Amino acid sequence: MTDYIVPVLLLAASLFALRKQENSYDLLLDGAADGLKLLITLVPTLVLLLTAVTMLRASGAMEAISAFLAPAFRFVGIPPETAMLVLIRPISGSAALAVGAELMAEHGVDSLVGRTAAVMLGSTETTFYTISVYFGGAGIKKTRYTLPAALFADFVGFFMASMTVRLLM
Repeated sequence: MTDYIVPVLLLAASLFALRKQENSYDLLLDGAADGLKLLITLVPTLVLLLTAVTMLRASGAMEAISAFLAPAFRFVGIPPETAMLVLIRPISGSAALAVGAELMAEHGVDSLVGRTAAVMLGSTETTFYTISVYFGGAGIKKTRYTLPAALFADFVGFFMASMTVRLLM
């Protein structure tokens, strides 16, 4: 069924444009041009985010910060092994998936750490990436309350993931 979604959408858009007596090919080209313009505005932000994540991981800063925050994580009830995941998830989804896979490979998928990592990955967002892409795409420069609210929601997601896994084990 999924093999037919794109062709059906293209056919439906073409039929709709035909019904309105518009040139669907020109409309498709205009949309592609707008997409490329948007891509040009987003690429610098994405390159900066990916570079920052790579630098933090390669320098060992993330491990140092994780070790520093481990006692606070224990106090709150979050397994300290997931500290790296908590720190990297708001910045980069692909790096968070890599950290989650490492945690699951090291501790096992059925362990407290593995399950907590899985639930954390599913219940939190790549906040900085999402804000930069969507706000950048819309041309919004001031995030106002978005960043604090989103980071608080991420914290609640991490905390509730940990509590949920503990209750289910």
